[in-house]
Amino acid sequence: MPKEAMNSGRADLPDLGQAFDYWIDACQRTILFWDVMRKRGNIALEHYRQGRPPVLKFEYETLLDGRTLERPVNYALLRILPQPGTRIDPRKRPFVIVDPRAGHGPGIGGFKEASQIGVAMRAGHPCYFVSFYPDPVPGQRIEDIAHAEAEFVRRVAQMHPHSSGKPVVVGNCQAGWAIMLMSAAAPDVAGVICVAGSPLSYWAGTRGKHPMRYTGGMLGGSWLAALMSDLGHEIFDGVHLVSNFEHLDPANTYWTKPYNLYSKVDTEEPRYLEFERWWGGHFLLTREEMRFIVDELFVGNKLTKGTIVSSTGRRIDLKAIRAPIVVIASWGDNITPPQQALNWITDLYDSVDELRANDQTIVYTLHDTIGHLGIFVSAKVALKQHKEVVGTIELIDTLPPGLYEMIIEETNTKSAGTEREHEEYRVRFEERSIDDIRAMDDGREDERAFAAVAQVSQINEGLYNTFLSPFVSNCSNEVMARYLRIAHPERMGRLLLSDLNVAMWPLRWAADLVRSNRRPVAQDNALLAVEKTVSDQIEQSLDAYRKFRDDLTEQLFFSIYRSPLVEALAGMRAPHADAVKPRARNQHLEVLLQSKLEDIRAAADKGGVPEAILRILLACTQIGGGVNADAAVLAAEARRQHHVLKTLSHEEIKQIVRRQALLVRLDPELALASLPKLLPTAKTRDDAVDFVRDLCDRLDEVRPEVMSMLERVERLLGQAPRMEEIAPAAAPERKPAERHH
Repeated sequence: MPKEAMNSGRADLPDLGQAFDYWIDACQRTILFWDVMRKRGNIALEHYRQGRPPVLKFEYETLLDGRTLERPVNYALLRILPQPGTRIDPRKRPFVIVDPRAGHGPGIGGFKEASQIGVAMRAGHPCYFVSFYPDPVPGQRIEDIAHAEAEFVRRVAQMHPHSSGKPVVVGNCQAGWAIMLMSAAAPDVAGVICVAGSPLSYWAGTRGKHPMRYTGGMLGGSWLAALMSDLGHEIFDGVHLVSNFEHLDPANTYWTKPYNLYSKVDTEEPRYLEFERWWGGHFLLTREEMRFIVDELFVGNKLTKGTIVSSTGRRIDLKAIRAPIVVIASWGDNITPPQQALNWITDLYDSVDELRANDQTIVYTLHDTIGHLGIFVSAKVALKQHKEVVGTIELIDTLPPGLYEMIIEETNTKSAGTEREHEEYRVRFEERSIDDIRAMDDGREDERAFAAVAQVSQINEGLYNTFLSPFVSNCSNEVMARYLRIAHPERMGRLLLSDLNVAMWPLRWAADLVRSNRRPVAQDNALLAVEKTVSDQIEQSLDAYRKFRDDLTEQLFFSIYRSPLVEALAGMRAPHADAVKPRARNQHLEVLLQSKLEDIRAAADKGGVPEAILRILLACTQIGGGVNADAAVLAAEARRQHHVLKTLSHEEIKQIVRRQALLVRLDPELALASLPKLLPTAKTRDDAVDFVRDLCDRLDEVRPEVMSMLERVERLLGQAPRMEEIAPAAAPERKPAERHH
């Protein structure tokens, strides 16, 4: 072998010095890694001893304890105290952040500066937080929680009588469908609703991508949740929900997450422990709550069907909501994919016209890659999606009824000296159709299998409640329930690695010694490269296992629940009368739209300068098929300066916009033809046109169709008779002095 080749071969291998350096670094990282695990256990133990308070980064005070309400629940309303240097504007509407109660404790909406609370407070909005205690009030129901949350929002509204509108209510994950239930039962409490990563259409998803939706069917339905509640002495332990999340991605749970800490142990410790303080706090639910969640929502999918009935016999209908709804979802979310976050719209509305007829505004925005938890905890999402929702909340509240996608684009420029300092994004709202939502899914035919699961679940739960539940309940007691909770691997794993275990005590001394003599390996060390390669291979192997498991689960699921035998046993093959429902629904929509059209036609020439200006703006905007957020900011500024528009409240402007938008949408010719009656004099017409033209001149870029519509309006107003031209013909005998008088 040539000497050059031998030298080249030796250069690719680590020498003894590199091997020794890597060995020292690996040993030190191992000690530091397990010391972080020890700290994680101590944090979980200390958090438990403190009563498991919210893991909020911000100071707060308790305003209302839900345990004192007429229908007591373990929820509480907190007021977030402004940080030093933060200025809260009393005219801005308050934000109410509601955290999910799906096994974990509260605080994810504000456990760091770049969070939903941090973004809203930085923008000058008063902020409130709906928290909850570890132990539920015995017998509390989801209905009681919705009632309490409505009381919380009403209290917040009472505390801000001078704000621009009703509170903005933000619900994360499970809290999203909870506030939708609240808003359907109490439509008057919220000003704007924002649901982030919230599953509202539980059966939805695409084949080969969203395996979590098959879990209920593969377990035989809701009977297992009833068993866990019986073993817990009428209490369901939220740690079981956390375990389901952990098992969803074994590569991340068992390798990527711990290896990321091990490989970056010198810098990753604070971030890791900050998140684990929330992730390791497991809370409890009542049997009644879990039964409702599983039977009515996850398995039954009854929320969007309108078949949930309250204890008073009232049907919960999401179409009763009148506040604008903002949906934040992500294509990278494998727990609540966009289909589950958005398909409820197609369940409720056949077309955008039906949505408009219902006076409803829905806005959605989609992230490309972020995972489920990233929707709430990622600083990038907080400083982009949540920040832009906060910045355009007044615009969203006044958008014409319809369906919009919120498009957030990078501008590559930063403006300074304004309220939008350091702005890096441009926002626009593009109109969408119901078909755009349907196109995100691969069809709804696969949901027939989930309907079979719902029927089988009822049968299995009935069998369990009849034959097994009495026996399990008699064997269960509080001592046994507490033992089972402590013995769960998610809790026991933390306790065994805490200072409760004397075997962990030497780690503190060893870790301190390592930190005082830390010798990190060079990044170009050949053995470090081998370590990363092996790590990648382990991760890929676990991902391959996950894909095989998920594909097999999906095949088994549809093989079972789409089989003729199971469908027949579940009553899926009996004749139904569902075929007549779409026609009846369309007839109802036609009657409703016709009624609204007649009403707005009758009122087309009623109003004055506010109606005329907003109608012209809407006519110009809807020509282009969307709303630009920058243009809306300028319009809002001009409205505050206009001598007529500035006298109107936000709610008055909102109602005018909604009426005029429907007129422009359904009968654009009448909307333009009746403008001269709203602006009877030359001065009012000139002022209105100049006002809209001034707005257009302030924009960086104006679409040609907008200017074309404005010129058409100007010609129409110029050709129509004016009041000062009609008045002399009607009273020719008046003298000039009398006319002046």
